[in-house]
Amino acid sequence: MSEAASVPFSETKAPEAPDRLNRGALGLIDISASTMANIGPAYSFYFSAGFLFLTAGIAAPLTIIVAGIAIALLGNTLSQFSRVHPSTGGFISYVGKTFGGTSAVTTALLCGAGYIIAISSVLAICGGYLSLLLQYYFNVDIPWGIFSVVFTAGAIVMMVRGVAVSTKLAGLFFGFEMLVLVVVSVAALIKNGGHLSAVPFQPSHLAGGFSGLSAGFPLAVYLFIGWENSAALAEETNNPRRNVPRAIYMSVALMLVGYVLYAYATATGFKYNITLLNSVPIPFIAVSHNVAAWLAVFAWIAGLTSTLGVLISAVNSQARLIFNAGREGLLPRWLGKVHPTRRTPVNAIFAFIAIATAIIVVWALLHLAGGSKQSGQMTALNFFVDSSTMGTILLLVVYFLSNLALPFYYRRYQPGEFNVLKHAVLPVLGMIAVGVPVYYLVKPGQPSPLNWFPYAALGVIVVSVIYAFVMNRRDPELGDRVGSIVADE
Repeated sequence: MSEAASVPFSETKAPEAPDRLNRGALGLIDISASTMANIGPAYSFYFSAGFLFLTAGIAAPLTIIVAGIAIALLGNTLSQFSRVHPSTGGFISYVGKTFGGTSAVTTALLCGAGYIIAISSVLAICGGYLSLLLQYYFNVDIPWGIFSVVFTAGAIVMMVRGVAVSTKLAGLFFGFEMLVLVVVSVAALIKNGGHLSAVPFQPSHLAGGFSGLSAGFPLAVYLFIGWENSAALAEETNNPRRNVPRAIYMSVALMLVGYVLYAYATATGFKYNITLLNSVPIPFIAVSHNVAAWLAVFAWIAGLTSTLGVLISAVNSQARLIFNAGREGLLPRWLGKVHPTRRTPVNAIFAFIAIATAIIVVWALLHLAGGSKQSGQMTALNFFVDSSTMGTILLLVVYFLSNLALPFYYRRYQPGEFNVLKHAVLPVLGMIAVGVPVYYLVKPGQPSPLNWFPYAALGVIVVSVIYAFVMNRRDPELGDRVGSIVADE
C-alpha cells in the first residue's frame, strides 16, 4: 500500500522535523501575567457580577469562593501533569497519552470548539464595550461590529509579531486593570465604612440557599476561565516544569482574592440592596461613579484594556493548543506551521480568529432570520452570555477528562511518584467540582437559547468521538505521536 493510501485525508502524519516555537522567550512573570490577563478580571467581573448577585443574592462572594476552590483543584491536575511532562498541547497531550489516540483527537476537537466559541464572545465584547462607552459619555451610537474588526486586526498583528511582544502588552493591560479594580474597591469600602458588614459571607443570605449558590456557580467558574493559559506557553517558557505550576497556583490564588474583594466592594457600594444592584447593567461601574466621577472614567477604560488583554492572551495560548495538535497530526498539519522568523503559530492564529468570526456572523444571521424581535437582541452583551455559556460546557468536559486521566497517567508513566492525595483524591474532588456546573448548565427548564445548548454540546461530543475513532483506525501510529514533543527537550 502506498504512503498516500495509508494516511487518511493526507493530513494525519506528523512532520519528521516538527516546527518549534521560540523556546525560552518567556519567564515566570511573563506567563503569570499572561495567564491573569487571559482571565481578565475586569472583563469577567463587569459582565458576570450582575448575574451572580441575581442568582446567589447578596452573598454572591461565597459562590466565587466555592468556584475558586474548584478551579484550584483543576489547577492541581494541570500542575501535576506539567511538572513531569510540560507540553504546548496541554489537556490534549495529557488525556491522549493516558487514554490513546481516539481520546486525543476527541479532546483536541472539544478544546478547539470550546475555546473558539468562548473567544468569539471576546471578539464581540471588545467592540461592544467601546460602543457602550462612547454611547454613555458622548451619546454616539456606532455599531459594535466595526470596533470588533479593528481591535481583532490589531491583536492579530501583535500576536504574529512574537509571543514576547504580545505577552508583555497583555501583561501591561492586566497591570492597569488590576490597579484600577483595587483602587476603586478600596475607595468604595472606605467611603462606605459605616456600612461594612459580614453579610455577603453569611450562608443565610444566599438566595434560595444551596440552589442559589449552585445556579450562579457555572458563571463563577467562567470568571476563572484562562487559568490554564501558562501550560500552553510551556515550550516558550524557561524551566517550564517549575514555572508553569507556579504560574497556575499564583494566578488562581490572586484572582480568587481579587474577585472576593471586588464582589464585597460592589455589595457594600449598594449597601447590600440586591434590588438596586440588579437594576444597573454593570454594577462595578456604578460603584465607581458613586465614589468619584474621575474614577469611573478609569474603570471604563480598565474594562476596555482588560477585554483587549483577554483577546491577545487567550488567542495566544489557545491557538497554540490547536497548533500543537496540528504539529502532532491530530488535526490538519497546516495548523502546525510557524512563521519562519518570528516562530509564531500563524496558521493556527488565523484559523482560530476566522472560525470565531464566522460564529458571530452565523449568530447575527440567525437573529435576522428570526425577525424584528430577534434582531433587536443582537447586542454584544447578549452574544457574550450565549457564546460564553456554550463554550464553557465543552471546556468543562475537557476539565473532567483531565482529572480522570491524572491517576492513570501517574500509575502508568510515573509510578514511583504517585501520591494518593495529589494524584487520586484531589482529581476525584475536581471531577465532582466540575460536575456541579455541568448539571446546572444542562438541566431542563432553562430559557431559550440556553435550553438547546446541552443538545448542541452533545452533538459536538458525538461528532468528535466518531471522527476521532475513524482517524485512529486509519492511522494506528496517531496515539504514539500524542505528547511526543516535550517543551524542554
